[in-house]
Amino acid sequence: MGLLSGDISGLVLRRTNRANLGEFSLDSHMLNVLVELDGERTVGSVAKKVDLDMGAMKRVIIKLAKLRLVEPERSNISTLTREFFDYLSVQLSLAIGPIANVLIEEALTSLDYSKSRFPIHRAAELVELIARNIRREEKRIVFQQNMVKKIREMNT
Repeated sequence: MGLLSGDISGLVLRRTNRANLGEFSLDSHMLNVLVELDGERTVGSVAKKVDLDMGAMKRVIIKLAKLRLVEPERSNISTLTREFFDYLSVQLSLAIGPIANVLIEEALTSLDYSKSRFPIHRAAELVELIARNIRREEKRIVFQQNMVKKIREMNT
């Protein structure tokens, strides 16, 4: 469940079309969340509407996903661009040298994504995971600061 790990507040989900809805029971939280997931609003905004903290919301979403009642709204999931990954590679190379691309690929694999489908809302998590490999603190700080600026640019 790579999509549901980490911060899911920016994720957009929609209900699936299942014919056998009567074969299992839903608690009140699950039902309230299911009703509100419309493929347009983020999980964070739905959590506010149904008055659940993000920890409880994540547990509900995981249950609904296991029952295959919700799925990502693919058309609404923004992914990182090639430009972002090029910038990430340059910044990481400056910090640790030619092994940068290998570390990026390892991080993507550990998060269960590829460059072509990595969601923007998880960019900070990717950067943090990669930054752990930079041993020299001053280089790690510069790398993180540059990447935070890049992420902010993408969100404006």
